[in-house]
Amino acid sequence: MSTGPGAPSAPAPDHHDDPLSRTPRKPSMFASLKVRNYRLFFMGQVVSNIGTWMQRIAQDWLVLSLTGSSAAVGITTALQFLPMLLFGLYGGVLVDRLRKRPTLLVTQSAMALTALFLAVLTLTGHVQVWHVYVAAFAMGLATVVDNPARQSFVSELVGRDQLQNAVSLNSANFQSARLVGPAVAGLMITGVGTGWAFLFNGLSFVAPLTGLLLMRSRELHAVERAPRGKGQLREGLHYVAGRPELIWTIVLVGFIGTFGFNFPVFLSAFADDVFHAGAGAYSLFNTLMAVGSLAGALLAARRGTARLRVLIAAALAFGVLEIVAATVPGLWVFALLMVPIGVFSMTVNVTANTSIQMSTDPAMRGRVMALYMMVFLGGSPVGAPIVGWVTDTYGARVGFAAGGAIAALAAAVIGLVLARVGNLRLSVGWHHGHPKVRFVPRERREELAPAA
Repeated sequence: MSTGPGAPSAPAPDHHDDPLSRTPRKPSMFASLKVRNYRLFFMGQVVSNIGTWMQRIAQDWLVLSLTGSSAAVGITTALQFLPMLLFGLYGGVLVDRLRKRPTLLVTQSAMALTALFLAVLTLTGHVQVWHVYVAAFAMGLATVVDNPARQSFVSELVGRDQLQNAVSLNSANFQSARLVGPAVAGLMITGVGTGWAFLFNGLSFVAPLTGLLLMRSRELHAVERAPRGKGQLREGLHYVAGRPELIWTIVLVGFIGTFGFNFPVFLSAFADDVFHAGAGAYSLFNTLMAVGSLAGALLAARRGTARLRVLIAAALAFGVLEIVAATVPGLWVFALLMVPIGVFSMTVNVTANTSIQMSTDPAMRGRVMALYMMVFLGGSPVGAPIVGWVTDTYGARVGFAAGGAIAALAAAVIGLVLARVGNLRLSVGWHHGHPKVRFVPRERREELAPAA
């Protein structure tokens, strides 16, 4: 399953030159749902993801209400992802050794108890901002193991042939919940308070726990587990370092996750400080972004390939759109721009996730996915406070534009690096009366150049 250290590592000009685009056939959009175990997993996540989004909105708004500070929202986000930064690789080593289903039963139960703890404090009127900080950190500790276990468990549910489709549907699932969760959270916050959103999230974990218990073990795709041994963490890092298609993808999502994906800071500041529209506008922004993200996930499920050139182009478009959104004057124009931002953010997420999983040996997948999630999510403890400080000091527009600029610059630079590593050059020409820009092998550049 490994592409090997000599595998092509940059966007390819056609299907045969791109190892990440080799799939036996193009699947239907919902092919993975025909698998019973995956269907149970998917249905459980529908309910749990709605609760997760409700808690995210309620948590951000509660902190902003208690402190009046965007930096405090950033600190909360940082604390939630700090365990991933500190312990993410060790979580991956652990996941490679353990059976995934029992592991998920433990981690999902721990996250349920954390949400219920925060619900009790909030509903009884005893909540303080440090309580939210502690709950966010505790949720992050569970995520250290839950994320790589959940990501790598997908391949055991559906197998390699449907992995791209299943990963895309997982993202569509998460973004579908994002359509419902923020809207319900906004109504709940203004109607009865944030505590009820935390309570719903805690109870929502009953659905995925039930789905895990109902799965048929004999229908899971067997994956070799890594034996206990010394140096497994170092082995995982060495494995990634020897594969440019892995290391540069991880570096790219690291920059975007650290500086471009700080939406709790950006959107809450725009809703409160720029447009003075309250929790309803914050919920609206998240809902419209979810519309775009859902579309991006479904398009990825339909596409059936995970090309690195798609990743670079989507990351560049994402950064540019953030810069544009930061400059628009009106609330509704800003809100509508959340849709294409959602499309390209999800294209980046799904393409990176799938390409990494398909390029990784099964016995190494937990460690590689832990590194990926550590960089992607663990960058928030570094980026969120910085972005929060910039937003508080210079304004929401400057903070949002700076995040987009860093994302776009990272995409452009890493795209050029991948092209150089893959011995590719940029080709600009015309095809059927339309401009066409793509990377081509250096030796084919003259052959594919347009006639004078």
